[in-house]
Parts: sequence; structure tokens; C-alpha cells
Amino acid sequence: MGQRFLPGDETWYASDAPVGSHSVVFEDDGDSGYFYAVARRGADLQILDAVQVYAVRNVVDREIPSVLEVVWTDDGQHAALYLNSHPHAVFDFQARRGYCRTGFPPPPQTGWSSQGHGWDDEALKPFGPDPA
Repeated sequence: MGQRFLPGDETWYASDAPVGSHSVVFEDDGDSGYFYAVARRGADLQILDAVQVYAVRNVVDREIPSVLEVVWTDDGQHAALYLNSHPHAVFDFQARRGYCRTGFPPPPQTGWSSQGHGWDDEALKPFGPDPA
């Protein structure tokens, strides 16, 4: 069961990998929904990459609560963000690459893939045939 929220209401949700030092964070700041790849280094957090999940102004039926779920692979190398049982973003920590349906923003210039954030269904393969 995931977390319920209204798109456009300030929301923050974090999920740690089952193993290792990776985390992901979903944030709705009232204007946009973003998904962040994060490295935990002791008490410090370092944002490795960020992808836009949606612009609130473009969300249809935003007055209806949405359900947010994060799914991890057992090895903690892949995290997927689902909204209402539909995949919207994936981080592949092993390949250092983020994917999202908006393709925005451009990837960071340091350490992560420069191939862009465009969606690719192949990013869901590590989660198996029915990842949700």
C-alpha cells in the first residue's frame, strides 16, 4: 500500500534501498513533482540525479488523491516510482541513469549518464514481469 497525496499539495516521501546506501525521494513542491536519486553518506545526503515527474498545472483530476509507491530491486540498484499503479520514473544506480516520462530536465554533468532522461520501457526489466 502506498502513500496517498493530492498533486499540488506539498509532499515529501523518502525510501531507502533494501541494501546499500542508496535512497530515493519524491517531492511535490506545489508546482512540480520530482523524483531524486540520493546517496547516503553517514548523516549527509547527496543528490545524484533528479527527474521531473509532472508539472502540477498539467495533472488531470488533481483534486482526486493519487497513490505513490516506490519499488526497489532486491539488490538495491534500481528504484521505480509508481503513481496510481503506473510507472513514471526509474533510477538505475548501477548504470547511473534516470528515466522519466517527461524526459526533463537534462541529466547532471557530473558522474551520471549524459544520455538524457527519456523514458525507456527497458528500464523496468530489472523489476521482473509484474514490478508493481
